Amino acid sequence: MKIVMVASEVVPFAKTGGLADVAGALPLALEELGCEVIIVMPGYKCVTDAKFRISRVSKNISSSLVGKKIKVYFIENGLYFNRDGLYVDKQGDYKDNLERFAFFCRRTLDLLKEINFAADILHLHDWQSSLAAVYLKNLYAKQAFYGRMKSILTIHNIGYQGLFPGDDFAKLGLDDSLFSISGLEFYNRVNLLKGGIIFSDFINTVSPTYALEIQEKEFGFGLEGLLSQRKNALSGVLNGLDYSTWDPDTDKFIIKNFSQATIENKAYNKAELQKICGLEVNNDIPVLGIVSRLAEQKGFDIIADGLADISKLGAQLVILGTGNLKYHQILGEAARKHPKTISLNLRFDDPLAHKIYAGSDIFLMPSSYEPCGLGQLISLRYGTIPLVFKTGGLADTINKDNGFVFSRHTKDDLLKTVKRCLAAFKDKKKWSALMNNAMRCDFSWEASAKKYIQLYAKAKEG
Repeated sequence: MKIVMVASEVVPFAKTGGLADVAGALPLALEELGCEVIIVMPGYKCVTDAKFRISRVSKNISSSLVGKKIKVYFIENGLYFNRDGLYVDKQGDYKDNLERFAFFCRRTLDLLKEINFAADILHLHDWQSSLAAVYLKNLYAKQAFYGRMKSILTIHNIGYQGLFPGDDFAKLGLDDSLFSISGLEFYNRVNLLKGGIIFSDFINTVSPTYALEIQEKEFGFGLEGLLSQRKNALSGVLNGLDYSTWDPDTDKFIIKNFSQATIENKAYNKAELQKICGLEVNNDIPVLGIVSRLAEQKGFDIIADGLADISKLGAQLVILGTGNLKYHQILGEAARKHPKTISLNLRFDDPLAHKIYAGSDIFLMPSSYEPCGLGQLISLRYGTIPLVFKTGGLADTINKDNGFVFSRHTKDDLLKTVKRCLAAFKDKKKWSALMNNAMRCDFSWEASAKKYIQLYAKAKEG
């Protein structure tokens, strides 16, 4: 099967979030399973600045290689992509993002014909790539080369939709009739993600539960009705985890490697974490770890409300991340009041993140919504027991056999679950079983890629 991965960011070339991880890892897993894959992304300034091994294909197309023989094609345009940021600068979103990604989507389709890559599937990601589905069905449909191509749109977070002034619709080169309630119009604005949802053959999200949630008003961000209409074409496939990066048996950032067979060595990492965080080194004191953006969506509203109570429960809390200044201040004050129990690290620090996953006993992740989530998957791999709110990918990956789940997003329910978790920690036999169950979980990209291949086959047959 011939697959084109179309994404606005791809690891290792450009990244602002989890989309880049998916667009970088999934093609490698698909290649291992026998698919012929190419990747198309914008040729940003950061790509050339990083001095990747890049070859010239044509005047405004260059390429690189990943995996065994996956070609990554860069759509170049100095006016649009020769900038320090991918989507924003200090003033906010680039004013010409509509034109930038409209150009990217049309140029991607043209490129396929130029290199004679007759794809079975265009796998599109988020609003930045959505117009490729719109163009495919409207501007390219009568060209024989594109006639058999099918498109699948992955929605990573429906909160980001690509909204632009209605007056800008003419810049897309589409028929005026498509700026309507049954097209890309959304409260007098252009909605690129809406266009992708309407014109893609299949839509998926990054977890089965999130696929259901976005059909509800609470999570749909205004597109719940459209998604409900297309529910037969909507599914959820969990993101995978790159086990070559997140593996306690080979992790170079932790003091003592361990596996399920040598799980007792995890204790060395706990002692090291306590030591570098200025906390009492004691294996009997449970350590709760957090690696997160400090934002309300990540549950920091109820964490902040419950900090005083959590600090009295006989546990230690290690927090790593940056975000909303409000939470910087609240957490900072709590850490000053309780220096023996709270270690606050307001920064990005990849080595420390690895140490927290390896050294904590419990991983706290009470997000109010979470399309997929990677933190809980990483913590499982390291035998660190996740404590999560029942939503999205958290609901799909964590249960009573490998973690702790609460279903009402309140401070009181969070505290009750923390107490239940700490009680279980004291039962060494029960805790050991939990850790072993956690480390047995398989959320590899291979498992996810197999599900995507099934989805591709379904789209191809349709």
